[in-house]
Amino acid sequence: MRVSDFDFHLPSENIALRPAEPRDSARLLMVDPAAGGRFSDHIVRDLPRLLRAGDALVFNDTRVIPARLDGVRRRPGGTGAAIEAMLHQRTAPARWRAFARPGKRLAVDDTIEFGEALSAEVEEKGEGGEVTLRFNLAGPDLDIAIATVGHIPLPPYIASKRAEDQRDRQDYQTVYARSDGAVAAPTAGLHFTPQLLQALDAAGITRHFVTLHVGAGTFLPVKGEEISEHRMHAEFGVISGDTAAALNQTRRRGGRIVAVGTTSLRLLESAADGDGAILPFSDETSIFITPGYRFRTADALMTNFHLPRSTLMMLVSAFAGYDVIKAAYAYAIAQGYRFYSYGDSSLLWRAPC
Repeated sequence: MRVSDFDFHLPSENIALRPAEPRDSARLLMVDPAAGGRFSDHIVRDLPRLLRAGDALVFNDTRVIPARLDGVRRRPGGTGAAIEAMLHQRTAPARWRAFARPGKRLAVDDTIEFGEALSAEVEEKGEGGEVTLRFNLAGPDLDIAIATVGHIPLPPYIASKRAEDQRDRQDYQTVYARSDGAVAAPTAGLHFTPQLLQALDAAGITRHFVTLHVGAGTFLPVKGEEISEHRMHAEFGVISGDTAAALNQTRRRGGRIVAVGTTSLRLLESAADGDGAILPFSDETSIFITPGYRFRTADALMTNFHLPRSTLMMLVSAFAGYDVIKAAYAYAIAQGYRFYSYGDSSLLWRAPC
C-alpha cells in the first residue's frame, strides 16, 4: 500500500487544542468490525459498561519529560545561533539523541548552551537533523536541569496554534504516569480520571501497566510514498514478568485484553511469541504495524483519532480493517469529533481474521 492510501481531509475546527473537562467527558466512538463495521456514540465515562468483568486494560505508565530545549550554539570566535533540541532517546547518564532544528547550523564538536548551568557538545550528527548530545551534567543532576529549563514538547499541530503554558504540564500527562522518559504523551490515557479508574475496578475490569517511552519520532512524517520504505525510530519498553503472567491468565480465563493506546499495543505485540503468549520484555522496539499484520495479543484498542498519512493511521487500519477505519473517520469528522492528542477517543474491536 501507499502512504496516500491513508490520507484524508480534516477541517481545522476538528483539531482539539485543549482536552475535554473533565477528561472522561470526551466522546468515544465504538467501532465493531465483526458487526459490519457498526459505529456507536458514547463518552469515555461509559467504558465500564462497554467492557465486562474479567477484561483487562493495559496502560502505558511512561511520564512525559520537558524534552524541548531552546539553546544557542557557541563556537570559538564565532557568533551564536539559536537551536532547538528535541530529546528523544537517552543512551547514557549524560547522553541523549535529539532532533536539532535547524540541524544544518550544527557540526560535530559544537557546544550548545541551554542556560547558565546546562550545555551540551555535539558528539555525532546523523540524517534529518538527528544529533547525539553529551551534556555537562549526568544522571539526576541532568534530569533536574532538563526539568528546569525544558518545555513540554506539544505536537506541532498544537504548538503552531498556541504557545505551551503551565496548564499543559498537567494536561499532557496521564494521571497514572510514573516512569520518566517519554517526549510525547500516550494520549489515549489522557482521558482517564481517578473516578473512572475506580468505576472500572468496581466493574471487575483489571488494570495492568507497561512502559514504553514514546520518542519524538512519533512526530515525524512518513517520507516517501511506499510504506514499506519507512523505518520506525526505536523506543525502549518494559513488561514485567508479573504483568505478562497476569495478561496470559486473563486470556486463559476468557477475558479480553484492551490496549489503551497504540504504544501499549505495539509493546504487547513486540513481546508476544508466535502463539500469542506475552513474554517479559525489556528492550528497544521499532515494530511497524501496517495492514496485513496478524495481531496476537489485544482484542480491543482504545485510541484517539490520528493524523492522516501517519504510521498510527496504518496501525489502526491494520487492527480494525482499512475500509472500516476509513468509514469510521469520515463518520467522526461529520459528527464533529475532536481529533489528535487532546481530542476524543475511539474503542476499536479487532477485525476478524
